[in-house]
Amino acid sequence: MSTTQGQSKRPICPSCSKPTRTCLCSRILTPGIQNSVHVTILHHALERKHPLNSTRIAILGLKNLTVATVSDVNFQARFLIRLLDPNSHSGHAGNVSDGLFSRHDGAVMNDEVEKNAIRPNCDLTRGLDEDNEGLAISVAIGKYGTISSLSHIWMTQAQCQSPKLSFDKILAYPEAREALSKGFLVKKFQRKQLNSGVDLEEECEEFELEVPPGSVLLFPSDKAVNINDLDAIGFEVKNLIVLDGTWAKAKRIYSENPWLNILPHVKLEVNEMSLYSDVRHQPRAGYLSTIESIVFALKAVGENREGLDGLLDTFESMVGDQRRCKEERLSKQFEEVASTQIETVCKKL
Repeated sequence: MSTTQGQSKRPICPSCSKPTRTCLCSRILTPGIQNSVHVTILHHALERKHPLNSTRIAILGLKNLTVATVSDVNFQARFLIRLLDPNSHSGHAGNVSDGLFSRHDGAVMNDEVEKNAIRPNCDLTRGLDEDNEGLAISVAIGKYGTISSLSHIWMTQAQCQSPKLSFDKILAYPEAREALSKGFLVKKFQRKQLNSGVDLEEECEEFELEVPPGSVLLFPSDKAVNINDLDAIGFEVKNLIVLDGTWAKAKRIYSENPWLNILPHVKLEVNEMSLYSDVRHQPRAGYLSTIESIVFALKAVGENREGLDGLLDTFESMVGDQRRCKEERLSKQFEEVASTQIETVCKKL
């Protein structure tokens, strides 16, 4: 079966979202690889229709996979983080509150107030869910990840009133590190203006993700360690989180999702160029496509399932398709220019 896309009316494969003449499905020789290390992809919304986006290969090839679409924050967003083990946060009772947004008329949206607000002067959340058990962190951010509001169950009254807001400081609390290491659930809400210049806003849920114990973020930040060194410190990776987009988009995802700072950061140290080659710019050697990063990272943590290399073969063939399409377009343009020039010369004669 196939569908058509836009005005081009090209038949599109519903499984891989590629034109049927370049369908990837039959190229996945080992579909549904039973990877024991789960993979979570934060997929930039603007990458979804890019012909060279390799997340589609991961979707076809990996069984244990979660993909969450992430948009840029152009106005405001907020995150609610709930502990998977609500009894693990020693030190304080009650739930954190997050009264971050109000309607333009001053009425509070979803204004069910928690009976056990953590502190009278630190009432920063509303009960958006029917059951707020285990809600530990609430944070609101603006464009570029600037934090406008932050509350968590480990902060003191003085820190609650402090104008300096830093997500990184949460991990300074040993009890916070212990509780969050047992896993958490993160929910993101995007707040958008309905009309430019008009004070009308709406808020909708963008994603909800479970981040289990043993999760790591694959991102080369300043605090990232070589993924090959994890065995030496006895850390077992159970969930690999990958950011999908161009380098600039990946950096935006990172800066606009402060909850990623909770996770251990790992990086790949490879010197080879991506199979993207000349069809998509890579800043330098070692900057790989999403599917290349996933395959190399899974291998680094001991995942040697049959078929992983086949995913790279599929990616290479997809790049080859794009290269041929590029050459065909250039050839057609050259022929059109040459034909025009010949017609011009003939008219002069």
